[in-house]
Amino acid sequence: MPGPSISAADLTRRGSRALILGIGAIVGVLALTAVLLFLNLPDANAFNARVERVFVENADLTTGAEIKLLEILAQSGTAFSETLVSYRIVIFVLLVFATGLLVTSLFMVVTLVVLNRRLATVEKQGLQVSSLLIDRATNTVGINDMEFRLTPAAVETLAVLAEARLDDDMLTGSAIEAVISGRSEADCDEAAGATRIKRLRDSLGNQLVSEVLVKNVARQGYMLAIDARVIDLR
Repeated sequence: MPGPSISAADLTRRGSRALILGIGAIVGVLALTAVLLFLNLPDANAFNARVERVFVENADLTTGAEIKLLEILAQSGTAFSETLVSYRIVIFVLLVFATGLLVTSLFMVVTLVVLNRRLATVEKQGLQVSSLLIDRATNTVGINDMEFRLTPAAVETLAVLAEARLDDDMLTGSAIEAVISGRSEADCDEAAGATRIKRLRDSLGNQLVSEVLVKNVARQGYMLAIDARVIDLR
């Protein structure tokens, strides 16, 4: 059996999962930081409470200077409360800004990684098959945005390989001949199936098919070298 291949769709899904997990981790860490930070900030009304306590416990302060001092303390408490409120707003804005920057950076990094892997896959395979459409009625085969007209025998051979790929099966030449001819595999010749594969390769272009679509595994058989999820049989 051939080794598992990584398609562009797989890379995109992996990148999406990594992006979602990364965003969740960033938001979680910053949310925890914000909660701990706000919980440890002093109470904005703490100073006012202390000033009020001074008023209550020192009711005998009646001179003009003493009353003026208490008024100054009260005004200072109000200013302190307003300062803490403004600090909370500034901290909240900075946390939101930091979250946006980190999420954007993570998105860019994941996008670059996925694109680099996709480019590496395309360079390695030469052609990334994202869809395969086999239409027996018109004897046409669509590969991505390309359409090829084949002989009925070649279309049938490709359809048999596609059905086997959907089941993740490997077919020998005699097995291919048996499926198409309807005879028992024991009564079919390996060379007959190999001849059908050769004609299919010749029809689509030997280089395109042998390198991208139909893989010949030594002493095992033939198999489509594409993701089974992109096959659409009609």
